[in-house]
Amino acid sequence: MKIYRIPMVPGPVSVSREVLEAGQENFGSADLEKEYIDLYKATEKSLRKIMQTKNSVVIQTGEGMLALWSALKSCLLPGDKVLVLSTGLFGYGMGGMAEAIGCEVRTVGFGFDETFTDFDLIEKAIREFQPKMITMVQNETPSGTMNPVAEIGALKEKYAVPLLYVDAVSGLGGSVVKTDEWHIDLCLGASQKCLSAPASMSFLSVSDRAWEIIEEVGYVGYDALLPFRTAVKNAYFPYTPYWQGTAQLNKACELILEEGLGKVIARHQKVAGYCRERIVKMGLKLYPAMDAVPSPTVTAVYVPQKISWKNLDTRLRAEGLVVGGNYGCLAGEVFRIGHMGTQANLNLVKEAMDILEGVIRGN
Repeated sequence: MKIYRIPMVPGPVSVSREVLEAGQENFGSADLEKEYIDLYKATEKSLRKIMQTKNSVVIQTGEGMLALWSALKSCLLPGDKVLVLSTGLFGYGMGGMAEAIGCEVRTVGFGFDETFTDFDLIEKAIREFQPKMITMVQNETPSGTMNPVAEIGALKEKYAVPLLYVDAVSGLGGSVVKTDEWHIDLCLGASQKCLSAPASMSFLSVSDRAWEIIEEVGYVGYDALLPFRTAVKNAYFPYTPYWQGTAQLNKACELILEEGLGKVIARHQKVAGYCRERIVKMGLKLYPAMDAVPSPTVTAVYVPQKISWKNLDTRLRAEGLVVGGNYGCLAGEVFRIGHMGTQANLNLVKEAMDILEGVIRGN
């Protein structure tokens, strides 16, 4: 495996020595030891602070997609109506996931390089379709854009939509997420993005209304949320917990809270601004549209016409810099610089931009 000197992929991000070492202890059985329950509760408490919620937080073993699937399958039944709001690959992907469950899906889609702007259109869709659940992505990693959650939460409340499902996987810990204030019922996160832990843990906050629906649905699969409602109280988890992964996630949360959540978010914003300023100065074109809200955790850039993505990627790697490619319709056309978590470091981004500029100028 090649370890690059300057890792700037948009997750999984580089992990600090402190977080790695937090998982080195040879822990005992999680189902038998009170210490695991204490660790789980401490991690949940920290995640609540980062997510700005009083709701319970479920912590699962598996990377971020686990939370996305478990929330959908635990809350939805075939025939349920799901309104998908999308500006990118992950947004549209939620529609496909809901369809796989047998739900009736309606999509309000915007350009991949856009941010939700037509709230009248969204409100009309909510009013006419009357969904059980609204899904959206807070931070579209492939597009380098962010979507306004507060406005959607307000509409959810206005029309008494039972559930608002928000993928905040790549924004949580690097941008403002106000779960309770924004009326989010299911706020989904993962360890490998801004929290800068290994890609082994996912988590989500669950509102009281969501728990009621989860009880009604009664989903019993491996990824079911229902058993977690009493897991801590009964000291019995639905499957063997990953003690080391929980310890690493806990340490990652501690580091954010020790620095101060506000300071961490400000650091991400500063680094993102610098990155985009350098991109423009070197003559490259940012992907998001002018009126889109840019992400503070990832910058998306058009691959320059004079060089292919494969060639650019190869040359950057030769200089010790690795950035992210893209997927679907953006593959080969747009690349991404992940300045999230440990990589939201101004010196690291400066070095990365110097290498990128050198490769571009030298083409």
